[in-house]
Amino acid sequence: MLGLALAMGVLLALVGCTATEHCAAPQDQVCQLLQRMEGSIKPGEVPNPSILLAMSLLGADTENPNYKLLLQDIKEEVVTTAQKAMTSGQVAQYVLALLSSCQDPRQVHALGLTIDLISILQQKTDEEMAVLEDKGHPKTTLFSMSLDTMALCLARADRYRAPAVALAKEMLSPNSHLDVDTRAVAVLALVCAHDNMEDLEVQDLLHEAVWTVTNDFLDEQEERKGLIGNIYSMGLALQALEASRDFYAPRDWDCAQAFAVVTSHTFELPMAIAQVLPALVGTSYLDAATLNCGAPTDLCPSLQTHGVPRGMMSPPGASQTPQESQDITVHYSITNKLQGTPWHYSISVTVPGGSTLLEVMERAEKMDPENFSFKTEQTSWGPFVVSIHGLAGSDNDRTYWQFLSSGKPLEQGVGSYSPKNWEHIQAIFSTY
Repeated sequence: MLGLALAMGVLLALVGCTATEHCAAPQDQVCQLLQRMEGSIKPGEVPNPSILLAMSLLGADTENPNYKLLLQDIKEEVVTTAQKAMTSGQVAQYVLALLSSCQDPRQVHALGLTIDLISILQQKTDEEMAVLEDKGHPKTTLFSMSLDTMALCLARADRYRAPAVALAKEMLSPNSHLDVDTRAVAVLALVCAHDNMEDLEVQDLLHEAVWTVTNDFLDEQEERKGLIGNIYSMGLALQALEASRDFYAPRDWDCAQAFAVVTSHTFELPMAIAQVLPALVGTSYLDAATLNCGAPTDLCPSLQTHGVPRGMMSPPGASQTPQESQDITVHYSITNKLQGTPWHYSISVTVPGGSTLLEVMERAEKMDPENFSFKTEQTSWGPFVVSIHGLAGSDNDRTYWQFLSSGKPLEQGVGSYSPKNWEHIQAIFSTY
């Protein structure tokens, strides 16, 4: 019944419901984003569970070929790599995707194998907590630990209380300087834990943490005319504010202002779309375990994906012919002051206008392979630079390559950011 009620609420909002307690984006914008996201599903690539989760939260038809194939790919990925190759946060994302598609993450069947994904997640969450207690930070990140806590809570599993308490204390610490994405996912996790916690003292702690973070979000939105963090943080921040209305009440949230910021931006990255779509129809990841998979909402009846080969759909407005553009010059420098003997190298490269930073780096490597060689790994956010000049980031050392322009961190990855003419891009070996 909850899934049906959610579907009806979304549909009413999309056709013009004027209730003040919820906001929803225009249906045509939602459908364009959904089409663009579905068009990214391609055979032979590592499946993105966040895409399946978003499709489910929008009430996708489970008979949709893209949906069925993505679900099958996710099951196969889980049984082959979850135990050894996935971080706790990655396992949590797969748990959320399976829950949203009415699958039992305790019994995932594929390729003749069966695994209990919840047990794996509990084990990996325990490892996060052990490192946190020993070193003051989790094995991976607090973002991952927030995903873990939320997934375990929604699956009605054990061992999410201790991480929830640790997250709440971190949110309330005056020395904590966490990004919007981490705090937003922590809010979702703590709302779930709060609603399933019997210990009143712990409930109060979780409530205070959620109240603190969400009021900070509301303050920032007011000060920055709708923006919270950066445009790519908005999807998770809006989900958090939608799911926690009871915690910051009686204060009101001007969701229309926030939605205006989001809908004025053109989202291209499938992962960014997957995070923002649920918020645009007034739902959040916390609804993943209560969906009615047998009652699709059919939000976009004109979106005909049945029978369309995966990956063959072009994003709305995508150009069919390459656009000619003038060449631009980009200054690119790499710096290491953390490990071994410090070093710094700079180069200027010329690339066609509209080229991505990844293409700039490839041109630099071609011009000077001894100094500007690099390696990447494919992630749900696109290519991630793991090493430059032979120096690789390390989870154990908590090091990575940070990219900046004019001293400010880039808000997009190297595969999507397009430098401007004469822009100076810095890659600096950093800690987190």
